[in-house]
Amino acid sequence: MEQLLIEIGTEEIPSGYIEPALHAFRSMLIQRLQKERIECGEAFIYGTPRRLAVVVHNVASRQTPVDTETIGPPERVAYDEAGRPTVAAKKFAEKAGVGVNRLDIKETEKGRYLSIRKTEKGQSTSQILGQVMPELILSIPFPKTMRWKDLRTPFARPIHSIAALYGSRVVSFTVGDVKSNRKTFGHRFLSPGKIRLAHPDEYLAALQSAFVIADIAQRKAHMEERIYEVVAGTGGMLLPDEALLDLVCNLVEYPEVVLGTFDRKFLALPPEILVTAMRSHQRYFAVMDSDDNMMPHFVAVSNNRARNMEVVVSGYERVLAARLEDATFFYNADLAISLGDMVEKCKSVVYQAQLGSVYDKTQRVRKLCGFIAGKENFKNTEKENLDLAALYCKADLVSHVVNEFPNLQGIIGRVYAKKAGHPDGVFMAIEEHYRPTYSGGKLPETKEGAALGIADKMDTLCGCFLVGLVPTGASDPYALRRQAIGLIATIRENGLGISLSEMIHYGMRLFEGCDEGATEEPAHNLYDFLKNRMAHMLEEESIPKDMAAAILSVSSDNILDVWSRARAFVKMKSQPGFQSLAIAFKRVVNIIRKADPAETGSGDVREDLFENEAEASLFKVFDQTETQVADCLKNQDAEAAFSAIAGIKAPVDRFFDDVMVMTDNAELRQNRLALLKRISDLFARLADFSRIST
Repeated sequence: MEQLLIEIGTEEIPSGYIEPALHAFRSMLIQRLQKERIECGEAFIYGTPRRLAVVVHNVASRQTPVDTETIGPPERVAYDEAGRPTVAAKKFAEKAGVGVNRLDIKETEKGRYLSIRKTEKGQSTSQILGQVMPELILSIPFPKTMRWKDLRTPFARPIHSIAALYGSRVVSFTVGDVKSNRKTFGHRFLSPGKIRLAHPDEYLAALQSAFVIADIAQRKAHMEERIYEVVAGTGGMLLPDEALLDLVCNLVEYPEVVLGTFDRKFLALPPEILVTAMRSHQRYFAVMDSDDNMMPHFVAVSNNRARNMEVVVSGYERVLAARLEDATFFYNADLAISLGDMVEKCKSVVYQAQLGSVYDKTQRVRKLCGFIAGKENFKNTEKENLDLAALYCKADLVSHVVNEFPNLQGIIGRVYAKKAGHPDGVFMAIEEHYRPTYSGGKLPETKEGAALGIADKMDTLCGCFLVGLVPTGASDPYALRRQAIGLIATIRENGLGISLSEMIHYGMRLFEGCDEGATEEPAHNLYDFLKNRMAHMLEEESIPKDMAAAILSVSSDNILDVWSRARAFVKMKSQPGFQSLAIAFKRVVNIIRKADPAETGSGDVREDLFENEAEASLFKVFDQTETQVADCLKNQDAEAAFSAIAGIKAPVDRFFDDVMVMTDNAELRQNRLALLKRISDLFARLADFSRIST
């Protein structure tokens, strides 16, 4: 057993590409070793902007031997009466590559047959790796790849070297015009020479001595430690930013942390602008005081230890000062314009070619907000705040600051609305309506922000479905899946009982030239789309797929009701006897589905036609249960409703044992089917039990 090292040396790979590529490379390599019957132990990944490496421990020197047995013709066909091999035996032996004298006889269920047992010893690991590594390396996934020179070898960046060692031996192969060897390389500036490796276990130490920390976790820990040491000297604290730490960690091979300062005059800028200017453009970390106010300091991470780091710091400071001067100019220019003027400018900004301008969208969103506020009984002040927030929610899209820092949309709108003297319910809603900005992200915290976010997302969904911009399996350019999930999550989080179908139809009719006829099909498609999103969300919350389908097939119009019934259904399934309960309910539903609709249509049950006590008993229990379920659903107590219908199981079983439903007497048959139809309809208020796997 030996260690295997594969290191791909490249030009600088984008920071975000490195770790996903390493995880994929490790997974592909281990899977290929297993496929090739090469035993191996744990694999470790290492990476910097200029290298991707995997070290696999305890790799076997050869493929695991495999015993194979091939069955040939029957013995009676393979040998003549004198026991001499026939043409059939000779051909079988020839095909297997052995002599006739190597053939065995095997007893099988069908009789005695010729057989050949062979042991395939397998190839050496080095030989196998030499064959498969070029394919594996070029299969590493990246968001974008490139080609260089006249080579047809796509990779994230040009490959300059490949170190490939199995123990002390080089695994020989070629990728493009690069041949594998035992050499790696040090830091580009601090130790640019090549490093000869005798064995994979030298890899990390050899790079460390050449100013390269290849272990990503170790490099990040070293960088964090130095950052906190530097920040401590200011009397402040680092603004937490885990994503920036990960990003910067993969921009450097040997982090050199420095502290810089900027002019205090820039502290007059909103902190969001300061942090974004530092983070997005320069990859600098912000420093806060104990009161969470910005300090005129920043932390930068260099990939080089210069003789005079003060010169490096001075360069960082000059670049940031220029950025902040620009930001100050843009901010002051925006403040000279009112939010109302910005709204007017939105008339000249196209939202989508077929859906009008950003201003048009704003007006639709305002109406949708009014619709939601009316349904959810908002107070007058909340309605006023919501309408103003809707009017100004897209105003910052035409601001200079958002043009320079697009990720500040909504945030800067909130800043400008607050400066204009609007109440919390207005300026907070402007920022919050974009939430969640990513899967699992923070949701709106104010009532107005939630309503505005729902209205904005619903308008986007309605518009896109109206003009056919529907997501496909491979494409969702308008992020409609994320919008749908955000809409559903916001409704749930805020306990809104609004009807999805009503909101969809209302939202679609707000588009110019759209009457009810033109919106019928896209509205149906959007409703199904949202229903499918709910199914995925339920499954992600560990609701079994069949139970989610059973819940949603009954009704998906009220999102709160869907989750309430789903949780209650799961709890009911965990109770003893659920299996037999589901079978009884499914039997009722299946009989009704197969019956002639004309015999079940009226739903009227005549007690005077009951011939059996089981019929009367079932009808009495059903009548009580129907009232109970109605009361439970009115009080939004789905758990109690499910408990109530569970009580109908015993009389249903007795009914099927004692009563012939499909009797020849038409009047009796129709009455019994009508009773089962009433019971089936009661079940259907909660879930479609026929979809449950039993």
